[in-house]
Amino acid sequence: MTGARVLVVEHEDGTGPAQVGERLAAQGLVIDLCRPWAGDTLPNTLDGHDGFLVLGGSMGPYDEERAPWLPAVGGLLREAVARDMPTLGICLGMELLTVACGGEVRHAARPEVGLCELTPLQEAAKDRLFGPFVDADTWLSAVQWHWEETGTLPEGAVALLTSERCAHQAYRIGTSVWGVQFHPEVLAGDIGTWGSSDVGPLQALGLDPAGVVAEVAREETALRELWGAFAEQWGAIVTEDRSTVEAPPSA
Repeated sequence: MTGARVLVVEHEDGTGPAQVGERLAAQGLVIDLCRPWAGDTLPNTLDGHDGFLVLGGSMGPYDEERAPWLPAVGGLLREAVARDMPTLGICLGMELLTVACGGEVRHAARPEVGLCELTPLQEAAKDRLFGPFVDADTWLSAVQWHWEETGTLPEGAVALLTSERCAHQAYRIGTSVWGVQFHPEVLAGDIGTWGSSDVGPLQALGLDPAGVVAEVAREETALRELWGAFAEQWGAIVTEDRSTVEAPPSA
């Protein structure tokens, strides 16, 4: 039997699955990378997939003129919620999940860029994705790069993480659909081009692009260890849920 199959949606050049994709592939999961920005056609359904990963991008969740495939991604996210299929929406992916499920995304009053501390909420310790990483001794910090944020959670969503500037850093819908505002997939090398393309907006925030990348580079080892393990935990959930679905009924 081949490994569990994950549909991955990439919205823009330079915003691939990075270390999350590497960890999933190392676990034997099959990655179906769809790049609608490059002309790939999104599937009409999640049939044939066991997990769904929606990545980030510089557009916002309402920028349908710039990225006309966004409504179709929203439809797939609603399908994932209906199926309770293991799903992870990252940054724009979380914002699309929020909008698709009836929540509200707004412009952030205080955008987050660079390395930021995360604070677990009470439900995080019981969550099967975040639970292993939220004990008192775990360092929780991640790369942020967003000017939009979830203002109102979808109905029934369970808040899991917060931060000083952004109330909703992670949430769960059902048992298996997660959105995260931060970027568990990237390291310093991945965000180098982001800094180059966002010089003006970063300077408007009083940030130096090279300084942001250097800050992330200083914590590279810890980021790789923490969020690499997080990716593996999500991959294990995809595989576990697929095995549960595929297991024959007991005699």
